[in-house]
Parts: sequence; C-alpha cells; structure tokens
Amino acid sequence: MLEQLEDVERRFEELNQKMSHPEIASDIEQLKNLGKERARLEKVVTLFREYKKVDAELAGAKELLEAGDDDEMREMAKAEIKELSPRLDELKSALELELLPRDPLDDKSVVLEIRAGAGGDEASLFAGELFSLYSRYAADNGWKVDVMSSNSGSKGGFKEIIATIEGDEVYSSLKWEGGVHRVQRVPQTEQQGRIHTSTVTVAVMPEAEEVDVQIDQNDLRVDVFRAGGHGGQSVNTTDSAVRIVHLPTNTVVICQDEKSQHKNRAKAMKVLRARLFEVERARAAAELGEQRRSMVGTGDRSEKIRTYNFPQDRVSDHRINLTLHNLPKIMQGDLDPIVTALRTHAQAEQLGSATKPGKDV
Repeated sequence: MLEQLEDVERRFEELNQKMSHPEIASDIEQLKNLGKERARLEKVVTLFREYKKVDAELAGAKELLEAGDDDEMREMAKAEIKELSPRLDELKSALELELLPRDPLDDKSVVLEIRAGAGGDEASLFAGELFSLYSRYAADNGWKVDVMSSNSGSKGGFKEIIATIEGDEVYSSLKWEGGVHRVQRVPQTEQQGRIHTSTVTVAVMPEAEEVDVQIDQNDLRVDVFRAGGHGGQSVNTTDSAVRIVHLPTNTVVICQDEKSQHKNRAKAMKVLRARLFEVERARAAAELGEQRRSMVGTGDRSEKIRTYNFPQDRVSDHRINLTLHNLPKIMQGDLDPIVTALRTHAQAEQLGSATKPGKDV
C-alpha cells in the first residue's frame, strides 16, 4: 500500500508540472483531462501526506517514551501516543477506501429511463414524481437534464420518460437507482381510503460515446413521422419525429420532443448507443461469470429495490436494509443520504474482498 501511495504522489507532482507547461496550458481539452485526474488524486495525496506526518510524530513519541528518563516528558509522550494512534488508524482506513479501484464509468453522464409498472394511473403519477425527484437532485448537483422523449399518463405523470443527465460523475451517484421502485399510499382517486401499491421501473445507463459503441448505419432503419400529442392531435405540422430500429438487436428508440428532425435523430442515437452499450456490458459480465440481475425486471410488485411508504413516512432500500423517514424531503430531491449509504455499503464489500492478511501500510 505504501508503494502504491508513493506512486500516486509522484503522479500528482508530475501532473502539477505538466499543467504548468505553456503548450499544455494552451490546449484546453488536454488541460481539462489533466485537471480531472489531478482533482481525483489530490484527496489521496493530502491524506497520505497527513498520514506520513502523523506516523513520524507517533514514532518520535514512542522513541521518547522508551528512551526518556524524565517522568514529565514520558507523560507527555504517552498523551501524544494516545492522541496520535487512533488518528493514524483513521487515516489508514481512509486511504484504503481511496485506493479501491474506481468504476471507470463513474465520470459519465447517464441516460435515465422511467416507466410506469403495475398500478395504472397511480404508477404513472409516481413515475412523474420520481422524474421530478431526479431533476431536483440533478439541479442541486449542477447537472443538466434534457428530456429525450416522453409519454404522458391520462391523469398526469408519465407512462414513460427518457432523459439524459449530463455533468460531472453523474453515473457515480445515480447508478444505484436502477431497478423497481414501489410506492404505497392512498391515491387521490381512492374514495374509501385504501392504500394501493404501485411500481415504477428505473433504468440508469452510462452515456456511450461513438468510440464506446460502433454502430453500422446499414444496421439501422430510420422512420420519420409527424409527432402527435394528447388525443392524437398534431403537435407539429412537419415529419419531425424519428423512430430508429437497430435491426440486429431489434432495439427501437423513438424521439419526438424536438421540432427539428435532425435534433430528434441525434437524441435517438444517443439513447440507442446507451442501450447497446448496456447490452454489451451485460454480455461481457456474463462471460466473466459474474452475477448480474436485470436492472428493470418485469415491473411486478414482488421485484423491488426500494419502497416509498407515504402513510408511514418512510423510504426503505431493500438491498442494504436501510430505512429513512421524512419522505417529503426525499421526494424534493434530498437523495444524498440514500446514495451515500449505498456507496458506503459497496465500498465496504469491495474492501472486504480486496483485503488480504499481511497487507499493511
């Protein structure tokens, strides 16, 4: 671990030198990439330098305790050791977490797909509320939300909505949201006060660049048609809506939210690349023998990652047995407590599998 940390520190200093070179400073793209890498390493280097400082102070205090013959000095050394030892352990644990392998997709923006599952109108309404939750969370983090396509429910909300969320490390936070979300509450249309259970499926896919997914244009069938609104009325007098079918996989993407056919096609291709990238990731994981549960499943009430129980004012994430209260605050976009708990759980599991006897700083 010590050698690894010294390598990180050397790379950090190397990046500082590179970024100060005039030829790199004038290359905006390269400077941006180097800046991102430097920012990721800075926290590790800061922790490591504090670790070395505390380790040296602790070694000095122990030496003073063993060699000193002055009672007052020995008492001071004991007090220092008592203070420094737990701090050194804290820094070591923090460094172990920082050195865990990062998900290479964490920096990516995402394609978010939300669909109403079981529950009819109530499911559509909750799909709309979930989309609002993610939109507020995105705004709080300075991310940009762009709706690609949507299909409204008859009483509000969405039967389906697809959007991109762009920004720094979006996938790092939202990747935990994929799965079936269950809501339990009394619908506004329920006159007898009975609690209904409905489900909404959420898929979160890292946005794929053209270099990530190679798509042969000969494998695509592109149809254009007139976009339609509620009740079948036309929302556009031109054939601007786009349907793209990827023939080898029979993947269909429709985009009609823009008035420009060109913009709709570009958006549809973005969604198509993300879906094909996700399929390829699943195939690669299966070849490696990894267990990978479907992100969306069937939308049945029995398949759930999280339950939002309004009468009891609680949210329960069933993957880590987490229960939180103050549901209205969470629905307003306060997702960080859930994201942090899921990330911490994942790091603990990763750390447990990576830790081997005899490895130490």
